[in-house]
Amino acid sequence: MEAAMGLMRRIPPKHSETALSALLSLLPHHSSDLLSQVDQPLQVLCDVDCGKEFILCEYNRDADSYRSPWSNKYHPPLEDGPHPSPELRKLEIEANEVFAIYREQYYEGGISSVYLWEDENEGFVACFLIKKDGSKTAHGKRGYLQEGAWDAIHVIEVGPEEEGKAHYCLTSTVMLSLTTNDESSGTFNLSGSIRRQMNMDLSVAEGHLCNMGKMIEEMEGKLRNSLDQVYFGKTKEMVCTLRPPAELVQMRLPDS
Repeated sequence: MEAAMGLMRRIPPKHSETALSALLSLLPHHSSDLLSQVDQPLQVLCDVDCGKEFILCEYNRDADSYRSPWSNKYHPPLEDGPHPSPELRKLEIEANEVFAIYREQYYEGGISSVYLWEDENEGFVACFLIKKDGSKTAHGKRGYLQEGAWDAIHVIEVGPEEEGKAHYCLTSTVMLSLTTNDESSGTFNLSGSIRRQMNMDLSVAEGHLCNMGKMIEEMEGKLRNSLDQVYFGKTKEMVCTLRPPAELVQMRLPDS
C-alpha cells in the first residue's frame, strides 16, 4: 500500500485515473483505502432539475449516484441516499453561494461545489471544490493554453464549539495540468499535484463560513506560491540552462 501511494504521488494528474484503475486490479484487497486516499481529477455532472453543473467526488457519492448541492437530489435518483440535517443544509446552500463569488473573482470562471455532512465527534465536515478548465475551448479567457486544468479540493473538519471557539483542520490538494502548442513555445506539458494541511482554533463569533473562507483563501495563496516555485520555477531554471535565451547567448559571445 505504501508503494502504491508513493507511485500515485508521482503520476501526472491527467494519468491518475488510468494508474488507479491498474492498481485496483493489482491490489483488490486495498481498493477501499486507495479510493479514499487517492485524489483524482474532478468530474462534472449537470443537475437536470435546475440546469446547473456540479462537481463529483467521494464526498457526495453514494453507490453510483451523486448528490447535487443545488437541488439536494441524487443523480441518478437514489431513494435512501444520505442528506445533511436541515441546519447543515442551510449552511451548505449559503456556502455554495459565497464560494461561487469567490471562484468567479479568483478564477474568472470554472465550476465550484460545496458539500457538508455530520461527523462522529458532534462537529461537521465541509468539502469545497473548484474545477477550472483553462483550455482554449473551455474557460480559458486568455487563449494561451491548448489544454489546462486546475482542480482544488479543500476538506475542513470542524470540531464542536467549546467556550466560543472551534477547532478547524483543513487539508487541501491542488492538481495542475497544462499543455501549450504554438509557434513561439512549441509543445510543452507540465503537470503535478501538491497537498498541505492547516490547523487553527478560531472564534465562532463571525460564523463557521467566515472562518473556513479565510483559511481556504490563505491556503490557496500558499499553494499557488509553492506551485510557482516548485514547478514553474524549476522548469524555467532547467529550460534556461539547456536552452539559454538568445539575449544571454549574445552576451556570452566574444567580440569579433
